[in-house]
Amino acid sequence: MSDYGRLFGRFDVESYFENENRKVLNTFNFRIFELLEQNQVFRDEEIRKLYDREREFELRMKSLPKIARQKEMEKLVIDISWKSSQIEGNTYSLLETEALLKDAREAKGKSKTEALMILNHKKALSYILENPDFFDKLTVSKIEDIHYLLTKNMGVTRNVRSFRVGITGTSYTPLDNSFQISEALEQTCRLINDKKNILEKAFLALVLISYIQPFEDGNKRTSRIISNAVLLANGFCPISFRTVEPIDYRYATLLFYEQNNLSEVKQTFIEQFEFSTSNCF
Repeated sequence: MSDYGRLFGRFDVESYFENENRKVLNTFNFRIFELLEQNQVFRDEEIRKLYDREREFELRMKSLPKIARQKEMEKLVIDISWKSSQIEGNTYSLLETEALLKDAREAKGKSKTEALMILNHKKALSYILENPDFFDKLTVSKIEDIHYLLTKNMGVTRNVRSFRVGITGTSYTPLDNSFQISEALEQTCRLINDKKNILEKAFLALVLISYIQPFEDGNKRTSRIISNAVLLANGFCPISFRTVEPIDYRYATLLFYEQNNLSEVKQTFIEQFEFSTSNCF
C-alpha cells in the first residue's frame, strides 16, 4: 500500500473492528510527520466547501449584536464542555451541564469528578476566548497549559509523562520515553505552524496530540480544545462535536492509531465543522 493510500484510503470500519486479530501498527510512527508535511489533508474541493461554510458563518456572526454574540458563545462553551466530556464517558446530560456551568448546580447522582471535568472544560475554553491570539502559534508549553486547566484537581500528573500508558481496546502502545514524547510534540507544533491552511492546522492538532498521548490522562480532551484554540485564534468557527457519537469518535481515532489512516477522523472533522458553521450563531 502506498503512503497516500495508507493515510487516506477507505476502511470498512465495522468489519475492521470486529476482527480481534487485526494487524496493527503497534508503536508510534515518527515518519507520520514527514507524510503529513508532504501531503495535503483536504482535497481542493473540500477546502472550497469548508471555506464557503466559514464565510457564511462569519457573515452571520457579524450581523448579530454584541450581546447576542456573547450569548451564542456561552452556549457554544456549554456544548463543547458537554460533548467533549461525554466522549470521555461523562454521564452529564446537556441540560445538566448547562445547569452546572450557568448556575453551579451539580446533578444528583453524579460524581464530583464528572462535574469537575466539565467545569475544567469551561476554564480552558474561557482562557482561550480571553487570549485568542495567544494560540496563533502553537508551542509545547501552550499545549501543556491547556492540559493543566482541563485536568486540574483531578489527580493527573502535570506536563509530559515519563512512564508507559495503555489504551483500552487496542494493542497500539504510545511512546513511553519523555524525551521522545517531547520531540513528537515539538514536531507536531512545527508541522502545524508551518501549514498555511487553518483547517488543516486545527485538524492536525486534533489528530496528533491524541496519537502521541503525551499526558497521563486527558489527551483527547486536550486535542479537541487545542484544535478549537487554533480555529479561534484565526477567527474561525469552533467545533462543538455536538452530533458525533462517542463510539464513532473512538473508532475514528483508533483507526489512526492502528493504521495511520485519516479517513474516518477526517470525515468526522468535516461533518462537525459543517454542523458548527451551520448551527452556531
